[in-house]
Amino acid sequence: MDRCCSCGTEVKTQKGACPSCGALLDAGTQQFPTVMGGEPEIAVEAGTPSGPMLVVQKGPEVGERFALDRVELTLGRDPSSDIFLNDVTVSRRHAVITTSVQETTVRDTGSLNGTYVNGVRVDEAALGHCDTVQIGRFQMVFLSGGAE
Repeated sequence: MDRCCSCGTEVKTQKGACPSCGALLDAGTQQFPTVMGGEPEIAVEAGTPSGPMLVVQKGPEVGERFALDRVELTLGRDPSSDIFLNDVTVSRRHAVITTSVQETTVRDTGSLNGTYVNGVRVDEAALGHCDTVQIGRFQMVFLSGGAE
């Protein structure tokens, strides 16, 4: 049985809205064949990325979506970061997200306030579908974009 990414309530379907909190649920997951070698390609359907992404749930820029469309992405307050998180609670070079065919990981790069996955401070952690990543005041949910 699936769970709502917002409140964790068990839901029978991934379509529609959560009966507990009303959050919109993802459409059913799609399966894609594994691509061997090179950088993973992220499928795009109707202009919306269906590959792995982070979606801001709480804090500045709620609803902002960041497609994890490259093997390595930097997150931080530095405007040159791949994912620019403009808030003083975020270090200039806060974390790095690495995506491979097997998994997506987040690694803290010595930030002052730390990087948290599901409320636990981590140096590095593999991300699973609906895991929560906290960087400063930004609380983001990780959506794998694949079958779980």
